[in-house]
Amino acid sequence: MNQQAMLEELETAAARLAVKVSYESLASSVGTGGLCRVRGEYRVIIDKRAQVGERVAALAQALAHVPDLSPELAAAPELSAPVRHLIRHYAALRRAS
Repeated sequence: MNQQAMLEELETAAARLAVKVSYESLASSVGTGGLCRVRGEYRVIIDKRAQVGERVAALAQALAHVPDLSPELAAAPELSAPVRHLIRHYAALRRAS
């Protein structure tokens, strides 16, 4: 599966979970982006200059950190195996830290 297809699948999963994804200019000190909460709603902000692979990693990592939603998302049958694996990978890293 190519990275663009993975990104599109992750964006669709985020929308299903009511997690807004936006691409904005971020300062280099911020990194490629991440998850935040704005007015009680989850949002993922990703640097619009990030390469597709960086966008995939940032979005998968952010979705793995959404409390109470990541186990549901990681087990979702409509997600491809590579995307499920990526989300599980970041969720495991989160639990290990």
